[in-house]
Amino acid sequence: MIKKYTYGNPFFTESVVASFEASEGMPEVGTVNLDDGFSFLYDMKAEDAVYGLGEANRGINKRGYKYISNNTDIPNHHEDVYSLYASHNFIIISGERTFGLYIDYPSSLVFDIGYTKMDELHIFCDKADLDLYVITGESIYDIVKQFRQMIGKSYIAPKFAFGFGQSRWGYKTPEDFAYVVKKYRENHIPIDMVYMDIDYMDHYKDFTINEAFGDFSEYVEELKKENIRLIPIIDAGVKIEEGYDVYEEGVANNYFCKREDGSDFVAAVWPGYTHFPDVLNPEARKWFGGKYKLLTDAGIEGFWNDMNEPAIFYTPEGVCDVKEAMREFIDKDESVDDVWGIRDMVADLANNAKDYASMYHNVNGKMVRHDQVHNLFGYNMTRAAGEALREICPEKRCLLFSRSSYIGMHRYGGIWTGDNKSWWSHILLNLKMLPSLNMCGFLYTGADLGGFGCNTTRDLLLRWLALGVFTPLMRNHACLGTREQECYQFEQIEDFRHIIGVRYRLLPYIYSEYMKAALNDEMMFKPLAFEYPEDRMAVNVEDQLMLGNEIMIAPVYTQNAIGRYVYLPEDMMLVRFKAEGDIEQTEMKKGHHFVEVPLNEVILFIRKGKCIPLADFAECVADINTKKLQLLGYAGSSYQLYDDDGYTRECNLKMSRVIFNN
Repeated sequence: MIKKYTYGNPFFTESVVASFEASEGMPEVGTVNLDDGFSFLYDMKAEDAVYGLGEANRGINKRGYKYISNNTDIPNHHEDVYSLYASHNFIIISGERTFGLYIDYPSSLVFDIGYTKMDELHIFCDKADLDLYVITGESIYDIVKQFRQMIGKSYIAPKFAFGFGQSRWGYKTPEDFAYVVKKYRENHIPIDMVYMDIDYMDHYKDFTINEAFGDFSEYVEELKKENIRLIPIIDAGVKIEEGYDVYEEGVANNYFCKREDGSDFVAAVWPGYTHFPDVLNPEARKWFGGKYKLLTDAGIEGFWNDMNEPAIFYTPEGVCDVKEAMREFIDKDESVDDVWGIRDMVADLANNAKDYASMYHNVNGKMVRHDQVHNLFGYNMTRAAGEALREICPEKRCLLFSRSSYIGMHRYGGIWTGDNKSWWSHILLNLKMLPSLNMCGFLYTGADLGGFGCNTTRDLLLRWLALGVFTPLMRNHACLGTREQECYQFEQIEDFRHIIGVRYRLLPYIYSEYMKAALNDEMMFKPLAFEYPEDRMAVNVEDQLMLGNEIMIAPVYTQNAIGRYVYLPEDMMLVRFKAEGDIEQTEMKKGHHFVEVPLNEVILFIRKGKCIPLADFAECVADINTKKLQLLGYAGSSYQLYDDDGYTRECNLKMSRVIFNN
């Protein structure tokens, strides 16, 4: 059951697609106070767990910390970070009373989940203008399904997007991309995509190609002959430059965000000073989305949207303030506080709250201050692309994912989890985000494997790839200036070939479970607590996940580990993909086990009475033969395989077939 409570004058975010009449009075759970903004209080029992918040820091059970929904460009995902790139205001309290809460509020919102007071859930924000949804059901998973039905169907990616992709900030020329393809193909490491970071553009201008590429459409087609798709980045900022058509059209038609005085808002990102498209304005959103056609006409079939919190490096006003402070500083006998003050002032130029408060959107003819709707920008930028691509390619699915998001964006694209680091802890953080993102409708998701920032190591990359084998988005991405981390850069390349090869062998299962989850409003990744709520051991496991209806994954995420401890909540079949290409299956009893996992192996566990399909090795998705599959797991079991052409937009489960494991 879903009950909606409306307070004040909520901004219509369009995150919820189902219609609900507002209920009278106050919710049956918790206490709402409207004296100073909005406040929701709930006294948690000792055994209560709290799940959700999509892309958020720390554990699967969110209890014990504070989380702030305030989309932020932040490269250092330390444990003390309160906000990341996305805001997904959905949680489930599981315990003596089990219920879900969705707070549809597009500005800064705090979830204090036992942080200030260990047994108190406190959700609050400055303004009491929001919709609160309270969801009750038969189980945690029932509540998730109700929420998913309430917010609409998840985006479905094309099948090629489930292949492996290589990316790096620093590929600039046609030769750079061709070299990456050459090295992967000659080493027979499977790959389907190479990503184009900002250097492919002409001076970082959106929807342009630098002149080094010559006939870009011809170049795109040449790579497609090798079953490689190029996936370009699109940033939020439009460069201010006379003669640049996107800039001139946006200015002429008032399609950019404004200052309070009506002039176009100015902020610096990669191209220097830019304007931001006013993606909350339907006309501007349609205009900006239409620009993607410049690249689809050249044969491009996928995009990744970036810098769309929106990230701000600095504004003219902010720089002016710093210069003034520096003039005063120069004439002083500086103290430690003076030096640190200047340092902090310069650091605070980026993503400054004052700048966001001076930016405005045109919403139905009314000027709305950006900081009041800040968390909607990335969602609506990707919505602009998603809606446009439906018109540009009405029959064909396109790959689309974003860095910043809000509930509702899951209908238009997926997300990657942003600029992580080459830290072992980020493998585990990647794992823990997966079920929370699925709860919020984001199924096509993954992390930068090997880490984006810092210098990766061979063992870290192999271990992270062994998790990435299972995530829908499987991409190796690295930052300019870091160690080169393409798989062919390391010794014993056969180990990388094998692990990525396992992904392609498992792809019929991964694609099938993804499609079932998308079409039936289900989760692809679930915490063990969702499947085994009566098993106290399972409820407390935070480093293993159920994937689909058949398997459990338990990646290694510790440096120099020869394996790991695993808890089996029931008898299961351990499947070991050995480096030599052999597959070893061992039935294991319920309970705790130490499982050795060499660096060049992938393991998974099949639930009792279940089986999964496995394809032969292939070097690209197009070469996977789904007509020739073997089954792993328990004899006498069956698997319902979903398969389709991988491109058609309109999908249904009629393409399923049942395979029996004899």
